Amino acid sequence: MICKMYKAFPSLYCDLFFFIFPQRKILGSDFFNKVCGHLKLLEKEYFGLEFRHHTGSYVWLELLKPVAKQIKSDDVAFHFIVKFFPPDPGQLQRGLTRYLFALQIKQDLSNGSLTCNDNSAALLVSHILQAEIGDYEDELDAHHLENKQYVPNQEYLDHKIIRFHKKHRGHTPAESDVHLLEVARKMDMYGIRPHPAHDGEGMRINLAVTHMGVLVFQVKYKNICLHFSLLIEKTHKNKYTQQP
Repeated sequence: MICKMYKAFPSLYCDLFFFIFPQRKILGSDFFNKVCGHLKLLEKEYFGLEFRHHTGSYVWLELLKPVAKQIKSDDVAFHFIVKFFPPDPGQLQRGLTRYLFALQIKQDLSNGSLTCNDNSAALLVSHILQAEIGDYEDELDAHHLENKQYVPNQEYLDHKIIRFHKKHRGHTPAESDVHLLEVARKMDMYGIRPHPAHDGEGMRINLAVTHMGVLVFQVKYKNICLHFSLLIEKTHKNKYTQQP
């Protein structure tokens, strides 16, 4: 069985991908640990492996089950991405972890899943620019923004991005990652990945898991947050009321 592990982040290792050849009965946890070892990643509890299920939807690799029992094909691409977003990225201890989080924010921003207003988008991109090309230079910034798309409709934000970038002079790439995460964590959609579902009446909804609980996105109603404490209490009540 050949399981291809592709980078989930566009600029993680400059178009690098690598092949992993797990044994048929290898557990998901052992497979995941091999990937983290390849990346020399220690704070691995924030990340996961995602793959396209045979039903067409994307699912997480379950760590306690053998890989072979979770896939139908011998040629599967597993995407290494952030699974758990802490409310305060400042608690991330290592530079590599912050770097990977910054790359995830960069990807979410570019594909439109991290929605925000124009000022916030321009500020985020300005920190990305500082990390990638350093201090502001007129021609370099213009050339970079012309050739790289960081956010949808970027052409309307170039002047704001440049204005913010001028203020970041002297910031190192590591410092820029910290500033990027600090801005991103204040966004309403920070760390939220909606998944399609249906409620008890068959209405289409979206669900997302955050550090607070489960978010329910309904088309005609305001978003609802089901806090974990409430869900745990509800589970315990159902458990005892169902006993004979």
